[in-house]
Amino acid sequence: MKILTYPNPILDKKAQNIKNPLDLEIQKLIPGMLATMRKNNGMGLAAPQIGKSIRLCVIEHQGETYVLINPKITSHSNIKLKNEEGCLSFPGKFIPVERFETVQVRYLDEKGKKCKIKAQNLLARAFQHEIDHLDGIVFINR
Repeated sequence: MKILTYPNPILDKKAQNIKNPLDLEIQKLIPGMLATMRKNNGMGLAAPQIGKSIRLCVIEHQGETYVLINPKITSHSNIKLKNEEGCLSFPGKFIPVERFETVQVRYLDEKGKKCKIKAQNLLARAFQHEIDHLDGIVFINR
């Protein structure tokens, strides 16, 4: 899969909800996205970054793989932290971005099961970064 780079217009567009997480096209997309993310040494990848305007992203952190379908941040801490972030759609660019220290996210996993996770620090940052992609927000606009 080819990763789109900014200023591709799809990166500024809000992605559509996925109606059926078990749809064959979605199921085939997930392993491809994970392989593409790993090949490019990324921690996360959102479907719009590969030209698909749908609410799907993948994240890997400390050996744990997260597949998030239609994710939504349902709560967050009051504390914000500023740290340097990179993005596969901005090769070689790293900038400081302020994000919530802790977030709670609801989503469907690759089996269509409802999930809820509370994440903090780097994992919380990754969730916020990838969900921003699904909302058409790139990190330079943060």
